[in-house]
Amino acid sequence: MSPAQPDGMRWPDSGSLDPGLVEAERGRPLSLYVHVPFCRVRCGYCDFNTYTVGFGPGAQIGDYAPSVLAEADLAARVLADAGVSGRLAQTVFFGGGTPTMLDAGELIAILDGLRERIGIAGGAEVTLEANPDTVTREDLRAFADSGFTRVSFGMQSAVPRILAILDRTHTPTRVPLVIEWAKEAGLSTSVDLIYGTPGESLADWETSVRAALSYDPDHISAYALVVEEGTKMGAQVARGELPTPDPDDEAAKYELVDELLGEAGYAWYEISNFARASASDRASGRASTTFEHASRHNLAYWRDWDWWGFGPGAHSHVGRMRWWNVKNPGAYAGRLRAGVSPAAAGEILGEEERELERVMLGLRTAEGVELDGVPAMAMRDGIVSGLSVCQSLSGRVASLISDGFIDGVAALDGRAVLTLRGRLLADYVTRELMGY
Repeated sequence: MSPAQPDGMRWPDSGSLDPGLVEAERGRPLSLYVHVPFCRVRCGYCDFNTYTVGFGPGAQIGDYAPSVLAEADLAARVLADAGVSGRLAQTVFFGGGTPTMLDAGELIAILDGLRERIGIAGGAEVTLEANPDTVTREDLRAFADSGFTRVSFGMQSAVPRILAILDRTHTPTRVPLVIEWAKEAGLSTSVDLIYGTPGESLADWETSVRAALSYDPDHISAYALVVEEGTKMGAQVARGELPTPDPDDEAAKYELVDELLGEAGYAWYEISNFARASASDRASGRASTTFEHASRHNLAYWRDWDWWGFGPGAHSHVGRMRWWNVKNPGAYAGRLRAGVSPAAAGEILGEEERELERVMLGLRTAEGVELDGVPAMAMRDGIVSGLSVCQSLSGRVASLISDGFIDGVAALDGRAVLTLRGRLLADYVTRELMGY
């Protein structure tokens, strides 16, 4: 079961945005996300908005593109009416679910439709998530020819026992094969790994990381498993059938993947994402966030770009406004057929919320976050002689440096950049920086 959405405020049926809240003057780039909610099976750990069945016209495999493109028509009108039209998308990401449950022709039709209706910049990064068992060599060539530039394969583990616990059904030996086909087609390649699966040993995790490295992808994502309430795995853990993931074990696994990837020529550019450094990257001395294989779409979220999310349950964010679509694919398609926005609800963010997000998101990247703008004084818990205790920004920064959470040299240049220890406790560092 996918997580419940927040209540939020009622969103206009027209989908209209307040021109006073889009922050057009800030010139944020635009990204697009396409959610494909279909899967062969629902993995035990998954709490995404995914389904193994179709929901009728406009909400099923083979008949999904018309709904997405109807929302693209709406998006083009809404952005134009709000005074933020004319921006070409700098990144496009097809996620899910399993986007490659749709055949290549339907996915290409969606990409072409977005290009026609909203516009995609020359040189844009266009990523497709794929299950290794659901793409062919011919598919990958067709994707490359149509404008996709990057493909991300869900690997998760190289250990069959761990894949079984996760309810992953792909064939592990397909992973190196599809990576090679993608490279032949001229696509940049990425693999996703998950660590912390109940019952996974450190040796199991090392096996998976070394296997991924042997395939020589351009990019590796390594995410800690979160056992979510309402999932099959959540129920198994609650019943004692599977052990609860151990934070110390997950920390050790993160340190191991950071070490192994670093030795292999990859650099972290966001806490869970590592890009292989090209020869020009190494020669330039640039920050890893600018590396050729660092995902610009990933960075778009951490840098607080505007984005429009298409599909059931997808979230969008423009300026100070954020909204999310109805989750049910049938309801999503039905609203669009009726000529109304598929948005279920939304929210308007205040300045304090925006600043918190700037720090929280930016801190996760290797470039860190500018300290200018962080509250200079912050109220802290505790009472001294009847007065609330305040701590200056410089005091908070000094404490984080002395505790080994942020880099001291970078802080002197006015930026908070996480150390390895800081990456393990990024939320704590955010709270300390903000004085919460």
